[in-house]
Amino acid sequence: MSPPPDAAALGYDVSWPQCGARLPNPAKFAVIGVNGGRPGTENPCLLTQLAWGAGTAGAAAGIPVPVYVNTANPGRDGSSWWPASNAYRGKKVTNPYGVCDGTSSPACAYTYGYALAFDDANLRGVPDPAHHLWWLDVETGNSWSPDTAANTADLEGMTAYLQSTGAEVGIYSTAHQLGKIAGTVGPGSNLNKLKNWIPGADSTASAQAKCASEPLTPGGTITMTQFTAGDLDYNYPCPTTPSNPSALHPGQVPSPSPARMPEQSPRPAYAPQPISYTTSQTNTLPEVPGTALQCDTAADPSPGRSEHGRAPGDPTDIGGCSGPEVL
Repeated sequence: MSPPPDAAALGYDVSWPQCGARLPNPAKFAVIGVNGGRPGTENPCLLTQLAWGAGTAGAAAGIPVPVYVNTANPGRDGSSWWPASNAYRGKKVTNPYGVCDGTSSPACAYTYGYALAFDDANLRGVPDPAHHLWWLDVETGNSWSPDTAANTADLEGMTAYLQSTGAEVGIYSTAHQLGKIAGTVGPGSNLNKLKNWIPGADSTASAQAKCASEPLTPGGTITMTQFTAGDLDYNYPCPTTPSNPSALHPGQVPSPSPARMPEQSPRPAYAPQPISYTTSQTNTLPEVPGTALQCDTAADPSPGRSEHGRAPGDPTDIGGCSGPEVL
């Protein structure tokens, strides 16, 4: 399939599946995947792809290239590392859910998400992480707890760490998948009023139409939608004015934010257990352990083909949960 005729006005998102492939001429903007298909992994072509993204019109105008990261909440029994307290890498994490006691509670899920985002920002090779927009890729294809409150806390922990660095945060998901993972997000959540990136379109026209969808969380702003043509994902920038992600509705009480960590070196001197996932398959990516929350093949079908959240050979896809292994 040929690129859409208006490709120059669109953006691309690329990640580890495009390693070694010839990338198209940079377009209006680009979004680069930080992970290697699962949380806790690395995109081996990150720096090369960020350099390619620096040639887009958006980067030339002074807008840092946005990035996206995979998300998950495998719980205590599904991960080889799980927090036992409100601390990570020797630093205390201020936790709005109380004290983490090593269980799969929302308090521990919050610390886990906070730690996951810390590693993404400091250990994956993203230069100057505070100056990028970070998209949280939230899909049922990754491992999630059946406890939606704990999953919400996990995403809030990721958001809190990234915002504590000064970075902006957005959510990539569909309403069906985010609802299944996180349930109804409360008014005090820091997930509210974030930018939204919505997949599932099949053309520029349908991507434009999705800009009028309901936002994923209260006060959110749909700033980008996604469709696939050929072997690439294209992204349509919605003609809206993004809301201030730190602003709250009148009378809304925010949850406490974790204390800002001091400046970190790319590889901290202390070396606690890293976030990682075990695998029983013979592929190059760790396999996230399965949980009670499974991909729903009957709901929210989306024709778009996406790398987000899948390991090689994994049939899950954004909405609809099926599709070939291309971005």
